[in-house]
Amino acid sequence: MLLAMQFVTSAHFMCKTSVDRARLRARSIADAELREELVASGVDAGDLKRSLGEILTDSDSGSVLRRAYEQLLKLRDCLAWEAAVAMAVIETDSSVEKPQATSVLMLLRDHATDGKDVPRVNSALVAEWRTKLSLLFDPKCSRLKEILEGKKETRRLPKIPKGTRDFGEDKMAIRERVFSMITGVFKMHGAVALDTPVFELRETLMSKYGEDSKLIYDLADQGGELCSLRYDLTVPFARYLAMKNKTAMRRYQIAKVYRRDNPANGRYREFYQCDFDIAGVYEPMEADFEVIKVLTELLDKLDIGMYEIKLNHRKLLDGMLEICGVPSNKFRTVCSSIDKLDKLTLEQVKKELVEEKGVSNETAEKIGSLVETRGPPLQVLTELRKEGSKFIENDWSVVALNELEILFKALEKSNALDRIIFDLSLARGLDYYTGVIYEAVLKDGTQVGSIAAGGRYDNLVGDIVAGKQIPIVGVSLGIDRVFPIMEQQVTERNQVIRTTETEVLVSILGKDLTVAAELVSELWGAGIKAEFKLSTRMQSHTNYALKSGIPWMVLVASLRLGTGR
Repeated sequence: MLLAMQFVTSAHFMCKTSVDRARLRARSIADAELREELVASGVDAGDLKRSLGEILTDSDSGSVLRRAYEQLLKLRDCLAWEAAVAMAVIETDSSVEKPQATSVLMLLRDHATDGKDVPRVNSALVAEWRTKLSLLFDPKCSRLKEILEGKKETRRLPKIPKGTRDFGEDKMAIRERVFSMITGVFKMHGAVALDTPVFELRETLMSKYGEDSKLIYDLADQGGELCSLRYDLTVPFARYLAMKNKTAMRRYQIAKVYRRDNPANGRYREFYQCDFDIAGVYEPMEADFEVIKVLTELLDKLDIGMYEIKLNHRKLLDGMLEICGVPSNKFRTVCSSIDKLDKLTLEQVKKELVEEKGVSNETAEKIGSLVETRGPPLQVLTELRKEGSKFIENDWSVVALNELEILFKALEKSNALDRIIFDLSLARGLDYYTGVIYEAVLKDGTQVGSIAAGGRYDNLVGDIVAGKQIPIVGVSLGIDRVFPIMEQQVTERNQVIRTTETEVLVSILGKDLTVAAELVSELWGAGIKAEFKLSTRMQSHTNYALKSGIPWMVLVASLRLGTGR
């Protein structure tokens, strides 16, 4: 009886721990609907507690043994649910390290999915996995023993940090092609290339990103200088202009940036940004127009699907907050809350404004009603300027609306206005923006977040070097969110991606390296991309050429040069 009670207590603890682990894993899933369904599912903790209480107060030994068996079944179900949720996390988040093919979890995954690919994970599929795994964990099931006996003992392979990735030859071929396309668009607009250090002095980066400053990677003190990995390419560009005493520059930069963020689907700690910026004094909206035009050309060129560019003006935001009664010293912190509307509901944002930012309920309601304003640019512009609108009575708003009118008319003439949505909810939480702000998102339901963003930042150089003002406007393309879409397109269209640019394969039907060396060196000397291969088997040469997509072959017998072929 005592042993049964001890077993029941241990089984209860294992059940509760398993349920807690499963829910913790479920909360990391990016898909809000799936996350909520999985967190609410599983074994009820209250039911577990009640069941334990009933067993511990039961004096009938037969009843206790029966309940102990039922507790064992619950433990089996809990473990099956935990494994199913873990599989769901792995399938839905590309940043999560995939287990090795010989790991127990991958073997269980292959059992639950019948070894097939999973196109989309939903709660019904996870419940199906749970049922299959629960049956697998039955002691009478011979399949589990087969799986475990078939597991090979291997050394633990090295891994990379969370939020980072390796790119093999196929993905690098796509990446290089994309970078070439992007660079071509930048150069078409007269931009020159720039490269800056991967880390900057900490003082250069701090206080530039508002609440996101906590995501900056700080480095250990080396030689008396406090340094941090760059958070973006914008602040280093402003630092470069200040340091080199430049007053005008069209620059592009494609490089990696680093953020101490929680890895999730489409969100990494190390990723590329492709930046295009115009620095200098120009006519109103001249540079802003061209940068937005560059963005539309980039997204059209990449051909990744239908998109829209949400656009707003920081001065219009400030005017809106002033109209709603927000004190000027809270403008930036309120903007950071509004910027979360792509992740939180309007009610959640209003709650944050009241409970965390100290805004009154009345003010939060006013903000909530205005940020829902969005639509075609000229239509919204007319609405905000109509008689009786509070925006035309606010100095900040009037300046912004006048600038936006110039911008929208220019974009209309360049056939780019149909891509723009005037959206008052767009805030861009970074502190350095001073004028037009914009963000590009896909419209086909692909959940990757924004794929590009930017705006005007006239004061950033002055924040680095006091008294030095250089107006700048720019855009940054988050190319790492675009790559998976392009890779999927390649698969769906059955496109063949060549990983090399080899034009000629010198095939030596033998093992004479001297023949190959002479011939292939002539080709290299003439600037022809060439490889050579030594093999007595003709099929080995042809298979390699076909697999590599090499268009030309030079077939040479094994006789030495000079003695005939």
